[in-house]
Amino acid sequence: MLTAMMMLALLAANAKRAVVVKPVANMYSQPTEDAEVVSQAIYGTTVGLLEEQSGWVKVRTEDQYSGWMPVASLRRLGPGEQPYATSGRVSQVESFFASIYREPDATKHQPLVTVPFETRLELMDGGDKAASDREFRWLKIHLPDDRAGWVQRGDVGFGSPPLGIAETVAFSKRFLGLPYLWGGVSTYGFDCSGFMQMLGRRRSVVLPRDASQQAKWTGSQPLERGQLQPGDLVYFGQSKVTHTGMYLGDGQFISATTHEHPEVQISDLNDPYWSKLFISARRMQ
Repeated sequence: MLTAMMMLALLAANAKRAVVVKPVANMYSQPTEDAEVVSQAIYGTTVGLLEEQSGWVKVRTEDQYSGWMPVASLRRLGPGEQPYATSGRVSQVESFFASIYREPDATKHQPLVTVPFETRLELMDGGDKAASDREFRWLKIHLPDDRAGWVQRGDVGFGSPPLGIAETVAFSKRFLGLPYLWGGVSTYGFDCSGFMQMLGRRRSVVLPRDASQQAKWTGSQPLERGQLQPGDLVYFGQSKVTHTGMYLGDGQFISATTHEHPEVQISDLNDPYWSKLFISARRMQ
């Protein structure tokens, strides 16, 4: 007789899934590009398939967020096929962007694809045993659409320990000036909660997708404004939470915002604009 755990494992194995094959794939509220973009998924991400209609698929991401994607953004996984870049030799893009080429040379052809920060890539044999110093600078990659490609070593890493709070604060400033993008989750453009999700991942914390969800998340504890310390999350809005950022100390916080200029920027909590919108703060546990 199947146990409950065995049944869940069987259902998961038979679930319909696909892998994203666009550098960044938009998720829409309805199956049309005229609808609102609610989120995104980056290259190589595995998503669950919930529903289909006329060239569109409703997908669910790892953070349990759902939206509609064009079928062309995905490659379906076959029965029993492992999700991309979850086993074997895997690297992760540490540059803002990494271009992948058809051969170990950046000058002969246009990139096959240019993927954003955090993209996970499956390595193939050959990259570590290249025939020349020039080729040693490159790693051979198996792409999620089954093509082979080459990425420069300097653009990727092989896992790093979770960041502490002070390290996360310093790390966050690396993204200053990147564009704000509604629904954005990558270095092509972040929205406020997508930026906080990314910073959370560097601390091995998986935050919910939306700012309003993050403000209620049970994995964090509420704070008074006077208790704020670097690394705490701050929330803003009028009748409800619509914006989030991370406190840096000395009254400053960092966020992806459209205020004054749409980009990742440092703002002052005491600025009248932000002071009147401040709602709450939370500390990740």
